[in-house]
Amino acid sequence: MCNMNHDNVTNGYAATKDELLKRLSRAEGQVRGVARMVEEDRYCMDVLTQISAARAALDRVALAVLDEHVRHCVVGGHGPGTEQERIDELMAAVGRLSGRRP
Repeated sequence: MCNMNHDNVTNGYAATKDELLKRLSRAEGQVRGVARMVEEDRYCMDVLTQISAARAALDRVALAVLDEHVRHCVVGGHGPGTEQERIDELMAAVGRLSGRRP
């Protein structure tokens, strides 16, 4: 999100917001399905398969948001700070998404 103080700045993902919300809704449904599976004492491997699918769905949303952030906020210069600060912020985000901290 580029708009750190929320005053009339469009976020990079604004154009794809509806698609992102659809994807998030599907991922939410998958997580609820996993909870149901656990409640119903379903087979472990089936639960793990569904957890993997939910993670993949969230990863696709994260990558879409990251893509828009790079294009709009970092390259487009709409993010806060200097170019170097925007790049540092981007690399920190990539580190968080990959499970590694820079």
